[in-house]
Amino acid sequence: MPLPLVYHDDYSPPFPDGHRFPMEKFRLLRDHLVASGLTRDDQLRRPELCPPEVLALAHCPDYIARYQQGELSREDQRRLGLPWSEALARRTVRAVGGSLLAAELALEHGLACHLAGGTHHAHYDFPAGFCIFNDLAVISRYLLAAGRIGRVLIFDCDVHQGDGTARILADTPDAITVSLHCEKNFPARKAESDWDIPLPMGMGDGDYLKVVDDALNYLLPLYQPDLVLYDAGVDVHKDDALGYLQLTDAGVAARDEAVMRHCLGRDIPVVGLIGGGYSKDRAALARRHGILHHSAARVWQSEGLA
Repeated sequence: MPLPLVYHDDYSPPFPDGHRFPMEKFRLLRDHLVASGLTRDDQLRRPELCPPEVLALAHCPDYIARYQQGELSREDQRRLGLPWSEALARRTVRAVGGSLLAAELALEHGLACHLAGGTHHAHYDFPAGFCIFNDLAVISRYLLAAGRIGRVLIFDCDVHQGDGTARILADTPDAITVSLHCEKNFPARKAESDWDIPLPMGMGDGDYLKVVDDALNYLLPLYQPDLVLYDAGVDVHKDDALGYLQLTDAGVAARDEAVMRHCLGRDIPVVGLIGGGYSKDRAALARRHGILHHSAARVWQSEGLA
């Protein structure tokens, strides 16, 4: 069986040329993974739309309705930074469904990856930082409420702090929020995760990987989660437009493999979500995001999950 990968053609709707958010990266990522022989398009798992009642486990119903109807306030539109369209609204709800499907596949098979996800700046009743609905919080609340898991640990390695996730899940003790992020970066006003690990600007591969290993060696035995949600943001890369850290391709690959091996070595299922990544060279960005899926495929083979 091939590594479970989740994708939908809704993920890259029409978008203004030159916009700062690289909406086409999801389609380009799919194209890259197919062209590199990692998967075939017909092997990708296609998600359903996330039902409104599931979104409402982590978001205000009124906010959900206002976004779906294109009625966000000017202030919310400014915080979000994305132009509203029906296609984007559908994509947003579909992508949360994709993260949920990926999590369910990880629980079934031990490991799965999404070709989107990691929208950790979305708050309970407003968007922020290109994030509308917080898939990490939705998945956590849904699987806990359904009794599918007793505890979830979110290991967020996006270069920006997962402020929305931390605030939404602050009163959910069985959802452990961990954020490794560049200390001097967006958001300016940080939230309080269960574990915040601020990193200095300019940190490179070796020091970063030591932090990852030390954190997981401590936190996984401490909490013994039933599932890890891994936000594998590539905005830690030295060539990222919004990052301020100095990881190389090899460093990102080593990080991804380390996280998955730490989890699977303790029999903890793990789901990979792509998180943030920003570059004017969209093809290079897609390849960078694909490091997660290629790393996962190596782990999938070596752990005997295939």
